[in-house]
Amino acid sequence: MADGDLRDEILAALGKDRTIDIFTTGARTGKPRTTEIWFTRVEECIIFCGTPDAIGNNGARVIRDWLANLKANPEFLFVLKESLSAQLPARAVSIVDIAYRRRVMNVPETKWYRDVV
Repeated sequence: MADGDLRDEILAALGKDRTIDIFTTGARTGKPRTTEIWFTRVEECIIFCGTPDAIGNNGARVIRDWLANLKANPEFLFVLKESLSAQLPARAVSIVDIAYRRRVMNVPETKWYRDVV
């Protein structure tokens, strides 16, 4: 398969797939960690939709392990596994600008996420 063909397949998968694995480095332990997570593509950005501070069955709001890992060690492996199998090196960047976060969470691409939360 030519590089251009693979690039096209990756771009297509980023536009239609929703579930990936991320391989991170533990924030406290430094050990490899794997997390299955939802994502969506908005413009040229990949957004993880994992409800980082959601209340779980175990009590109070706490930062998700995957988010703590990415904040401590932003380099990770983004693993496509639905329509295509591919491991892509990536770097996480937190969305701290509230206006941008609101805009991203109100575009049509994130409607599916708003509908399930």
